[in-house]
Amino acid sequence: MVVTDTQAQPAKQVKQMADADSARLAELFRDLHQHPELAFMEERTSGIVASGFKALGYEVITGIGKTGVVGILKNGNGPVVMYRADMDCNAVKEITGLSYSSTKTMFNSEGIEVPVMHACGHDAHITWMLGAAKIMAALKKEWKGTLVFVAQPAEEIGAGAKAMLQDSMYNKGVPVPDFLLGMHTVPLPVGKVDNAFGERMAGTDQIDVTFYGIGGHGASPEFTKDPIVMASNAVLQYQTIVSRNIAAQEVAVLTVGAFKAGNSNNVIPSSAVLKLNLRWFNDKTRNTLIEGIKHINEGIAIANHLPADMYPTVEIKTTAAPLVNDKAMSGKINKALAALLPGQDIITDRPALMVSEDFHYLVYENKKAVYDFIFVGIANPEAVAKANKDGRQYPFFNHSGDFQVDLSAIPLGAAIGSTALLEIFRK
Repeated sequence: MVVTDTQAQPAKQVKQMADADSARLAELFRDLHQHPELAFMEERTSGIVASGFKALGYEVITGIGKTGVVGILKNGNGPVVMYRADMDCNAVKEITGLSYSSTKTMFNSEGIEVPVMHACGHDAHITWMLGAAKIMAALKKEWKGTLVFVAQPAEEIGAGAKAMLQDSMYNKGVPVPDFLLGMHTVPLPVGKVDNAFGERMAGTDQIDVTFYGIGGHGASPEFTKDPIVMASNAVLQYQTIVSRNIAAQEVAVLTVGAFKAGNSNNVIPSSAVLKLNLRWFNDKTRNTLIEGIKHINEGIAIANHLPADMYPTVEIKTTAAPLVNDKAMSGKINKALAALLPGQDIITDRPALMVSEDFHYLVYENKKAVYDFIFVGIANPEAVAKANKDGRQYPFFNHSGDFQVDLSAIPLGAAIGSTALLEIFRK
């Protein structure tokens, strides 16, 4: 990629500013990492974000979608550019052994106490955003327009962006963006970014299926209708939807992430719940998955002689469409990033991922739906090299207890975000 002087100089300045701020950013990151918070419970995190924006002179709006925070900096005539970072953590027990590991537990939305950690890098996302907010405020002479930072709740359950929209964020003083930017950690080596156009992440549904039966004594199953057996049957049959109903050239995933039923060894319960998540890239595939689930459920109910009012229920809790990066926007940003990173470290040929996001719902229903979502490498390069030598692609994965962000990725992420923002504002 050919880098112009107008791109090289800002990138160099941004890098110097981010490096100079690295100690503060690392301290902020470690603090956020030690204090993770689940979806819609990000009270402490949102307070830190709001205070950070206020200290930098941003107009601040809090409490959008319960815990969402928006920081706005108006700087003359120009485009409205929105940068989003998510705040929530995962119900995962940390096993990294880091000195700043999370040892925290929380009660989840179902009232169950669970270990929690930032196993998907949202602590890095917030730190990058606050780092970029400082740089952009200091470089106001270099850009014109309106900059909007969004700290979004509840990305992990796919509900946060929609919650902010349903809370009328665009009627509460938040400008409608012309461009939307987001970044996400990925276990590539520090210094690598993945920013391609087109489909980058799958669509998803989070679904609860409840099987109903007739409970009773475990010694007398003939007097019961066992929902655990029904649900177990369904877990296996669901996999045939992908293997036998969706073309091999298509892509889909159906995962049963949780099976909840009963409390005692010798009692057959009256219900069982399966928690599913689906991944897909088009409505036809999505409909095949959902209809297949319903048909299997009904077949099992019929086989167990259940009346219609006891057929399994299907609750689609959240849905997000596939994420599709804008070609012109991603190309423009990549040219600017080439002044910050070697060209070979800007990856544009990786296939789309089966993971999902809700970030694009901030503009999904607007006429202005131009966005770019960048994957930023956060893994220690030596750890990646060792994993590769051992035959593994990555040293760890998102949502695992050993997930960790190398501290060198913290100032670099702030620099990447700031460089991208400056380029979007540049005509």
